[in-house]
Amino acid sequence: MKKILGYTNVWSAAPGDTVNVMVSTYGPERYRADLVRVICGDDEPDHDIYREEEVDAPFNGEHPGRFQPIDAGSYGVVPKSPGLAGLKSFTVQAWIWPTTPGKGEQGLITQWDDDPAGGFALLIDHTGALALRVGGGNGTSAEVSTGEPLAVRRWYLVSGSYDVATKELSVCQQPLESPFENLKTASATNKIKLDAVANAESPLMFAAFPAILSTGAPASKSHYNGKIDRPRLSGYVMSAAEISAMAWDAMPHERNSQVVGAWDFSHDIGGDTISDVGPNGLHGWTVNLPSRGCKGHNWSGMEQNWRHAPQEYGAAHFHDDDLYDAGWETDFDYVIPDDLRSGVYAVRLKADDDAQGDEWYVTFFVRPPRGTTTSRLAFLASTVTYMAYSNYHWMMHEQYSEAGECFWTTLDKGDVFLQEHNELGLSTYDTHSDGSGVRYASRLRPVVNMAAKTPLWSFNADSHILGWLHEKGIEYDVITDEDLHEEGVGLLDSYRAVLTGTHPEYYTTPMWDGLKAYLSRKGRLVYLGGNGFIWRCALSDELPGILELRRAEDGIRYRDEEPGEYYLEFTGEYGGLWRRLGMAPQAMVGVGTVAVGFDASGYYKRKEASFDTRASFIFEGIGDDEVIGDFGILGGGASGSEIDAVDAVLGTPVHTLVVASSEGHSANTYLVPDETGFHHSAMEGTHNPRVRADMTFFETPGGGGVFSVGSIAWGASLPHNGYDNNVSRISENVVRRFLEDADFSIPD
Repeated sequence: MKKILGYTNVWSAAPGDTVNVMVSTYGPERYRADLVRVICGDDEPDHDIYREEEVDAPFNGEHPGRFQPIDAGSYGVVPKSPGLAGLKSFTVQAWIWPTTPGKGEQGLITQWDDDPAGGFALLIDHTGALALRVGGGNGTSAEVSTGEPLAVRRWYLVSGSYDVATKELSVCQQPLESPFENLKTASATNKIKLDAVANAESPLMFAAFPAILSTGAPASKSHYNGKIDRPRLSGYVMSAAEISAMAWDAMPHERNSQVVGAWDFSHDIGGDTISDVGPNGLHGWTVNLPSRGCKGHNWSGMEQNWRHAPQEYGAAHFHDDDLYDAGWETDFDYVIPDDLRSGVYAVRLKADDDAQGDEWYVTFFVRPPRGTTTSRLAFLASTVTYMAYSNYHWMMHEQYSEAGECFWTTLDKGDVFLQEHNELGLSTYDTHSDGSGVRYASRLRPVVNMAAKTPLWSFNADSHILGWLHEKGIEYDVITDEDLHEEGVGLLDSYRAVLTGTHPEYYTTPMWDGLKAYLSRKGRLVYLGGNGFIWRCALSDELPGILELRRAEDGIRYRDEEPGEYYLEFTGEYGGLWRRLGMAPQAMVGVGTVAVGFDASGYYKRKEASFDTRASFIFEGIGDDEVIGDFGILGGGASGSEIDAVDAVLGTPVHTLVVASSEGHSANTYLVPDETGFHHSAMEGTHNPRVRADMTFFETPGGGGVFSVGSIAWGASLPHNGYDNNVSRISENVVRRFLEDADFSIPD
C-alpha cells in the first residue's frame, strides 16, 4: 500500500517560477525529499534502462510527515447572509433528476447545523424518498418524508415547507409528466412540536450537507448524485399552484416579492460561480466542479448546444466522487534556478517505517526561460493526455477489461491505493458512482500514474523516448501541452523541430491551431507515437489545471456521453473526434488511428517509396529488405497498442511518402469504431489489410516536414540492444536531419 503521495501546483515551470509541493503521509511520521532529473522512468529490472540524476535543492532532506484529508464530492455553497437569516415560515424547492436515490441520505438544499440541530435540509432520506428536516437549535429536530422512493433518472419537482403558525412540516415530490410512465405524486404533512426553526450558522449548500475536515477546514458530506435545476427559497408557505408556477418561471422574483433566492445554473456555465437572479443577490460558488451545460427539466431536444438555448440547460450534475483541487497545504516550495536545464524533474519522496518503506515521484516539467530556447529540438510533453488518464480506474472496474486489453489485470501499489482512496478522483476513462461518464480530470491532486516507476503507458512510456535522446546525446528542451495551449505558435516558432511522445491523444483548439500554424510555416514535427491528435478537449481559462472532455457520437468510447450534452462547458465547442469536425489527424501528420490491439505488436517492412531520394536520409544504414522493429518492450514489436495509417479522403497530403507499413498483427487487433460502419468477421489483424501502421514523410511549403511512425509501441522498441537497433537508427536519422538548416522541398 502507498504510504506517501504528493502533487505540485503546476506541471510546467520556467526559471524564476515557484513550484509548491504538497505532501501527505499515510502512517509514517517523517519522510525524505530529494530533487531528481528523470531520464528514463522504466524500472523493470530486466530492461536495465532506468535513469535518474540527483540535483541539489534547498528542500533536500528530512521533513515531518502528516496526513492531509481531501474533501471530495461536488456541491454548491451560498455564504450565510442576512438574506438567509430570520426565516420563519418558508418553502424550498427545485427540479431534481436523482441518479442514485437508494444510496442513502443525500442533501439537496441544506442550511443545517448538526450540533445543536438547527436550520433546514431538503434531502433524500435513507429510503430513497424526499424528506424535509428542521432543527430547533436546542437539540431537537423534526422530519417528514413522502415515504415513496424516487425513480432513477427521472425529473421531479420537489418541495418542502414549514409553517411557523400551524407547526406543519410538508414535502411533495411530483414527477414530470410522461405519456409512457405512471409515476405518482407523493406528499406528506406532519405537525411538529418545534416552536421555531433555528437559524443555522452553516452556509446554504446544494447537493450536500456541511462537514468539517480533521484539519478544521469546512467540507461536505452526504453528497447527492444527480442533477438540480432552478433551486428556489421563499419566505412563506406556498400553495401547490404557486410552487408549480415558480418552478416553470425563470424569473419568479419579478412576480413574487417574497422570493429569498432564485438560483439559475444556466448562468456562468464554464466557471464556478452560482448566480442568484432573485432580488437579494445571494450568489455563491461550486466546489469540485459539478458538470454544467447540462439538460434541464425543460429540455425540448430542439437544440443540442447549450449556448443557443441556455434556458433549457439550467441543470448542474453533481457527483459524490467529483474532485477538482485536493486542497492540501504546501509542505515546501522550490524556486526554479536560472541555471537548471530544461527537462523532466521530480521530487522523490521516501517514507520509511518499521513495516515497509515507500517512495513517490512528484513530477513536473522545467521549460527554458520564457521567450527563449536552449536547444533546437523541443520535446512536447503530452500533459493534457496525462490529465485525461490521471488516476485511471477503468481496468479495475470494467468487467471486460481483460478481454479488451488481452492480458490479466495486475495491480501495483498505486492501483491498490486508488481502490482504498476514492477521494483521489477519477480519470476521463472512468464512470462516476452513479454510472455517468467522468468529464473532468485535474492535476491539482496526487496522480498515481504520472510518475517514474509506474506502468508503461502515457507519461512513463514517453520516458523511453527521453532515455533514448539522452543515450544518443541529442540535446532537447521540454515544453508542455499547457504551454502550447496558452502561448500557441509563438512557443514553437523558435524550434527547428518538435518531437512528440508516444501518445499525444488529446488536443484543445489552441493547441491544434498552434501546431498547425507552426507546420504551415517552416516547422518540423517528428511524431513518434500513435493514436495522436484524436479528441478535441478543453482547458478552463478561469480554473487552472482542469481538463474537460465530452466524447460525442463516435470513436473509441470507454463510456457514453449523455445525449444533448456534447458541447464543452469551458468553451461551448462541440466535443468528440477532431475527425468528425473535418480536421482529421491525417491532415495534420499524415496518419490517423485505424486499429487497437494490446496482446502482440507487429513489425515494419519498407515500401517502394522508401527508396525515393526524398526519403534516403530516413534509411541510412538500413538494409533494403531489413525487417524493422520485430522487437520491443510493448508486445514484442514496434507497431502495436494503437496504430495509425494514411487516408487520402481524410486529408493525408497527396505528396506523402508511405515509406514503410506494418505486418504481423494479431487476431486481437481490431479496427476502431470510426473505421467501420458495422461489425463483421474480418475486422482484425490477421484478415484485414487496413490493420496496419504506416510510416510516412512529407514536406511542407515553408521548408519543413513531418515524419510519423503511427504506433504507440515504437518508443518502447528504442531501448532494445542497448539502443543499437534499426528503430533507434531510423529515429536518429530523422531527428538529426530535421535539426539541420537545409530546407525540405515539396516535389512538383
